[in-house]
Amino acid sequence: MPPLDDIPQAARDVPWVTPSTPPQGRGRLPKWAKWLLWVGLAAALALAAGGVTAWYGANGGADLTAVRPIKGILAGRGQGGDGPNEIRDRAITLAPTSRTLLGHHAYDQAPEAELVALTSVPAIRLRSKAAEQFEAMRTAAAQAEVRLVPLSGYRSYDEQEAVFFSLKAERHQDAQTRAEVSAPPGYSEHHTGYAIDLGDGNQPQTHLDQSFGETAAYQWLASNAVKFGFELSFPPDNLQGVAFEPWHWRFVGDRYSLETFYQE
Repeated sequence: MPPLDDIPQAARDVPWVTPSTPPQGRGRLPKWAKWLLWVGLAAALALAAGGVTAWYGANGGADLTAVRPIKGILAGRGQGGDGPNEIRDRAITLAPTSRTLLGHHAYDQAPEAELVALTSVPAIRLRSKAAEQFEAMRTAAAQAEVRLVPLSGYRSYDEQEAVFFSLKAERHQDAQTRAEVSAPPGYSEHHTGYAIDLGDGNQPQTHLDQSFGETAAYQWLASNAVKFGFELSFPPDNLQGVAFEPWHWRFVGDRYSLETFYQE
């Protein structure tokens, strides 16, 4: 029996030859020379890039950088051939803007189809979800012996124009002074169908007055309105510069109402 090992017969028959290191070609550069070559190439590329940057800075390159993100969008509309100034101007036109006037934000009118009359005061309308939650809030307040009285809800642009300019003239107020307590037409939260003015049924003399902030109705709202999706629009020292309006509340209890008042 042949000796046992783990080398196949074919491999045992091949003579073992120690491989030799292949000779270096005459045309190869030593390692130190290759390293110097790469360093020189990198330096040359850096100098070239610096020259291009300087040229663009002196020839309006900054403007091209600013409009480049919008250029791809406009190119998809067949407008990619415009110059940098035209692209920049169109980008400004397309960009959303934050519209304000005398401290008030601009709002669209609520669609008529989305407005419903309040059960408690049918002459006042709100968007359906806001109306539903207000009635639930009014019922909860009544259980605590608090009478919430709705004084105003949705107002159109025309109605707001009468409120703003008529009272402005009647009270001999300039526009800035009037805007501290009432929004110009087109800039009132009442246009949205989410805003409501509230009073205390037990203290009607405080209606639409800062003294409402001392009533039981206001104290109840301050503690409980958030449970029904309502919040005070103009608290003391608000960032908009509008006077404290303890009677003015707005509904932010669903996605669209939240976006209406908080999306920039």
